[in-house]
Amino acid sequence: MEHNQFQHPVRVLVGLGFPTDIQSVKDAFVLLDEWPPSKRNAAHGVALNACRAALAGKVDAETARSTFVAFARRMDLLLPDAGNIVAARTAGAFGSALGDHCNKAM
Repeated sequence: MEHNQFQHPVRVLVGLGFPTDIQSVKDAFVLLDEWPPSKRNAAHGVALNACRAALAGKVDAETARSTFVAFARRMDLLLPDAGNIVAARTAGAFGSALGDHCNKAM
C-alpha cells in the first residue's frame, strides 16, 4: 500500500451530487483545497491541515482520513459504505420476518 493511501476509501458526493471515492491523502487534499472559500469552516481547516501534515510525513494517512471523514459528515457529503447498506437491509428484512413470526405466535 502506498504511504498516503487510505486503508478504505471514503465515498463522498461531489459536484452536482456525483459519488466519488477519495482513496488517498492527496485526493482528500485536492478536494479540500478546491473547496469554495465561502463554504469553509473549522472542520475544513482541521482536515486540510491534517492532509498537509500527512503529505509532509508528520502524521499517518489514517489520521488525515479521520479528519476528512469528520469534515465530509459535517458537510453532509459522506455516503454510507455499500457493505453497511447491504447489512442494514438484510438485518431489516430479518427483523421484519422475525417480527411477523412473533406477532402471529401471540
